[in-house]
Amino acid sequence: CVCFSSLLSGRISTLRDETGAIFIDRDPTAFAPILNFLRTKELDLRGVNISILRHEAEFYGITPLVRRLLLCEELDRSSCGSVLFHGYLPPPGKDMKLRRDSYRTCEVSLQSDHVRRSYDESLFYGEGLKLDATGRPVVDPRKVLIITGHHNWIVAREMFAHVCSCYRIKESSGWQQVFSSPYLDWTIERIALNAKVVGGPHGDKDKMVAAASESSIILWSIQDGGSGNEIGVFSLGVPVDDLFFIGNQLVATSHTGKVGVWNAVTQHWQVQDVVPITSCDTAGSFLLLGCNNGSIYYIDMQKFPLRMKDNDLLVTELYHDPSNDAITALSVYLTPKTSVSGNWIEIAYGTSSGAVRVIVQHPETVGSGPQLFQTFTVHRSPVTKIMLSEKHLVSVCADNNHVRTWTVTRFRGMISTQPGSTPLASFKILSLEETESHGSYCSGNDIGPFGERDDQQVFIQKVIPITNKLFVRLSSTGKRICEVQSVDGTTISCFMVRECEGSSRMGSRPRRYLFTGHGNGSIQMWDLTTAMDTANKGEEKREGEEISRTFTHNTLKANRWTHMQNKEAINYGQHFTFLTLSLQIHPYIHLCLCQYRNPNK
Repeated sequence: CVCFSSLLSGRISTLRDETGAIFIDRDPTAFAPILNFLRTKELDLRGVNISILRHEAEFYGITPLVRRLLLCEELDRSSCGSVLFHGYLPPPGKDMKLRRDSYRTCEVSLQSDHVRRSYDESLFYGEGLKLDATGRPVVDPRKVLIITGHHNWIVAREMFAHVCSCYRIKESSGWQQVFSSPYLDWTIERIALNAKVVGGPHGDKDKMVAAASESSIILWSIQDGGSGNEIGVFSLGVPVDDLFFIGNQLVATSHTGKVGVWNAVTQHWQVQDVVPITSCDTAGSFLLLGCNNGSIYYIDMQKFPLRMKDNDLLVTELYHDPSNDAITALSVYLTPKTSVSGNWIEIAYGTSSGAVRVIVQHPETVGSGPQLFQTFTVHRSPVTKIMLSEKHLVSVCADNNHVRTWTVTRFRGMISTQPGSTPLASFKILSLEETESHGSYCSGNDIGPFGERDDQQVFIQKVIPITNKLFVRLSSTGKRICEVQSVDGTTISCFMVRECEGSSRMGSRPRRYLFTGHGNGSIQMWDLTTAMDTANKGEEKREGEEISRTFTHNTLKANRWTHMQNKEAINYGQHFTFLTLSLQIHPYIHLCLCQYRNPNK
C-alpha cells in the first residue's frame, strides 16, 4: 500500500514513540480490520460498518480492499428496496399526456401577477429552463419539491417547480397518474388537495387542487376520469404561507395578517384582515389562528356561506395568553361527543417565550370561554411545533428541534387532572437545513409529528439536506422505528406521511405510507404500518448510532473539501463559500462539518 510504504520510507512525516513505533491517529475500530487484511489478506466485517471501513481503506490507498468492500456494499444494496418499500412512481417523461382538450382555461388577469398557461414541451425538457447569473438553474430540474395528500390521492410539485401532478391508488391498478396541470410561469410554493368535495359543481366525485405562488392562487377541479378545468385565479394580496382545505372551503393565510376563503358552493373568494398570524390549526369545521398579540382567534366554517355575502368571515377571539406572548404553535383536539351538547374542546399552544399551555372548554360552559388547564415552562426557545393527541402532548422548540413529551390522562375521553400529565421523554430531532433553500423547503421537509390523533404519531428525521436516507421515530419517545433509503440512490428532496385506504373490502384498515420525493423527479413509497408493527414486536435497537454514521460520512468528505479550499480559494476568490458547523453529539465526540461550494462546477 502506498500510504504505509511512504510512512516506512519517511516520505510522510510521522510521530514515533521511544520504541520506534509509528503513531497513527485513526479510529481503532476501523483500523484493526485494515491491519488484519494487510497481514493475512482476510477480511473480518463483524461489528464494523462497511461504509466507514471503505472510507478508511480509501484514505490509506488500499485498492484491493476498497474493491472488495465496494462489492460487499453492492451485494447488500437492492434496487427493489427493503420489505418496507411499497412502490415507485417514475419521473414524468416525454410520454406524459398533456391533453389540451381536457383543460378549459379561463381568461383571468391580475395586476400583480400574470399567470400564463403553456403547453410548450420545450419548457418541460430543458430549452425553457431559466438560469441565474452564474449559469446554474434556479431550481434543479425534475426535482420533486412538495408532496401533499388526501384520502387515496396525492399531489406533487415537480417539473422545474411549475407543474402539479396528481396520483391515485386503487387496489386493482395501484398508483397511477391521473392529472397534470399546465405549465405555470411562476414558481409553485404551496399546494393543497381535496379528494372528497361534497356538493361541488360537478357532483360529489370532484377533486380540487390548488397551487400558490407569492400572493396568487390557482384552483383546478378534477373529475374521476382525469379531466380537469381551471376554476379561477385568486389573490390574497400578500405572500401565502399556508394553503389547505376545510371541507369545501379553500383557505389561505399569511403571516402578515390576512385570511382568504373560497367556498365551493357559492364560488366566492373573500379576504379579511386580522392580526399578524404566527400559527394556525384546524379541527372539524373550525380554523384557529394564533397571533403575535397573544390572542387565539377562530373562524367557524359551518356558518359559511351565509355571512360571506356580507364580506365577513366572523373572526372571533377565543382566548388571550396571560403573558401576552405570541402564539407560535397551535394544536386542537376534539374529544368524541359525550353528550348531545357537543365536544369537549382541548387546545394546546406554545409561545415565543417557550411556554406550553393547555386550555379546555366544555360545551356547557361555552359562554365563559376556555379555561387554562396546565402550563409547562420547560423550553428556553420559542415553541415551533405542538401536538395534543389522545395519549400524548408533544412540543418542539427552536433549539435544534428539542422535543419534550408528556403522557395525557383521560377520563371518559376528557383530559383529567388525576394524576394529570406526566413527563415522558426529552430528545432532539436534529435536522440541518439547506443554506440556500427554496421557498417551499420547510413545508416539503416538515419533521411532523405525523399521524392521527388517536394513534401513534411519528417524526421524520432528515439529518442533512443532501441525503438519500430518512429516519422514522416515535413522537412520544424518540425511539427509532425504521430507516428508509432511496432504492435508486437519489437524493430525497421532500417527504410526507399519509394514510390511504387501498382496499374497499370489509374489515380492511387504512395503511400509513411515507412518500418521498427525489432529485430525479421520482416518488417512492414506504409502508409505515408494517414498520410500526414490526417495531412494536421487535427488540429495541441501539439509539444514536445512525446519526454518528451520517455525520462521519460527511465529515470524511469535508476533510477533502478543506484541503481543496485551502489550495484553490486564492484562484477563485469570492466564488467560494466555506461554512463550518460544529456539532457535539456526544460529550467526548466533537465533529466539524464543512461545506465547500463552487458555483461554477
